[in-house]
Amino acid sequence: MKVLSALLFSLATAPALAGQAVDYEIDGQPYQGYHAPAQGEPKGSVLIIHDWDGLTDYETRRADMLAALGYDAFAADLYGAGNRPVDTDAKKAETAKLYADRQAMRARTLAALDQAQRLGPDETVVMGYCFGGAVVLELARADVAEHINGYATFHGGLATPEGQAYPADMPPLLVAHGGADASIGMDQVANLSRELEAAGATYEIQVYSGAPHAFTVLGSERYDARADRHSWAAFTDLLEEVLAEEALDDTAE
Repeated sequence: MKVLSALLFSLATAPALAGQAVDYEIDGQPYQGYHAPAQGEPKGSVLIIHDWDGLTDYETRRADMLAALGYDAFAADLYGAGNRPVDTDAKKAETAKLYADRQAMRARTLAALDQAQRLGPDETVVMGYCFGGAVVLELARADVAEHINGYATFHGGLATPEGQAYPADMPPLLVAHGGADASIGMDQVANLSRELEAAGATYEIQVYSGAPHAFTVLGSERYDARADRHSWAAFTDLLEEVLAEEALDDTAE
């Protein structure tokens, strides 16, 4: 049944390839993202932060899905052009570098955000998967980027480094988490909720029963079609809310 559900969702959310690779530089080093332009008048921009695999077909497919919904989508590259680790040790090494150097993590994310806003509307929602989810929260806590209307993390890391905190005026945050996630326990979900409440931030946490870590990864053993559908619906609701409101405000002006 899970295989059939995954196939049906896959077929329903598989638009024709919409975008192309985008080469850019950070401090003189080459990076390669992926841009999928909105079909029709763009409703806003979405920046996608990859998981520990680096930018792969998974993120480009999600970008194409967003483009089909009317959003300009840019999938970031935080590792560098051609750096797509395959084995587990290599993936751990790449993420460890950025976890150890938060300044570099933020700088690479902001450079990707700049690319997204050069190619599409300024008003942007930033979303990420697994490692990318942790990067999203790092950007949210840093509170240094302009024209961000919302954040979303899917089965992402939730821990807050010592000395960091969430700002009260942070744009709305969606957290999509698997109830059976053995990598990121419910204690981290509870801690995050307490931190966000203390900051007075606007947020929503959705927990999907039985869903393991990486539950959105189509075709994987961990894929959970129900959790993927519900989290994607919650995310598109967030996009409609925070980007549609901005469009209305611009129209009123």
